[in-house]
Amino acid sequence: MPNRQKKIIFGIAGVFSFACVLIVAAAMGTPFWVNGTVLCKTGAQLVNASGHELDKFIGRVNYGLFHGQRVKQCGLGGRPFRFSFFPDMLDFIPASLHVTVIFFCGVLILFSSVATAFFMFNAFGSPYETLHGPLGLYLWTFVCCFCSCLVMTLFASEVKINHLSDKIANFNEVNFVYKTYTEWYDHSFWIIFLTFLLHCLNILLIRVAGIQFPFQEAKELAVNTGAVDLMY
Repeated sequence: MPNRQKKIIFGIAGVFSFACVLIVAAAMGTPFWVNGTVLCKTGAQLVNASGHELDKFIGRVNYGLFHGQRVKQCGLGGRPFRFSFFPDMLDFIPASLHVTVIFFCGVLILFSSVATAFFMFNAFGSPYETLHGPLGLYLWTFVCCFCSCLVMTLFASEVKINHLSDKIANFNEVNFVYKTYTEWYDHSFWIIFLTFLLHCLNILLIRVAGIQFPFQEAKELAVNTGAVDLMY
């Protein structure tokens, strides 16, 4: 492939990586990772509510990694309540798992930035070491894919396995018991999935640029006994 086309492809991949940095950083600060409704179980049982009567006892909850909002509905109108995970709810949530999710979001931002720099370096510079050449592009992009998958997996396990929405709904409650009625992942969560797709697309762009996958290149090195120049 001509050198100019490689520069264009690497430049596009660098833009994608930089976009991942921005959208992940923005997603971390929003309270729209999970959205759902919560049922005031105690109130509904007291009046034996059913059908449309349940609507008076169904509130809302939405939260992210740092803060969120809960609207309690117990037949007397909605009562909004804003909360933050740090330091208010550390004793009520799986704090270690939650902090791990935040940590790997930071790692994802860091390595997406590194990948951006390496794409731009390979597009407009002259690579002179292995990590500045093809192997480095694959390495940092694969790391970003792994981190984005890890963030989604850990956060999903925190929400589902540890019943995070139930714990938030019953935070500082004494007289009423709340139960999650419906629950779904909101757009900030899917932004992480979009980040994963963008990094997968970058892997394809590297391959389109004519750079062999690392394992294929290692196989070729085994066949050719001479030294192979990794620069291009």
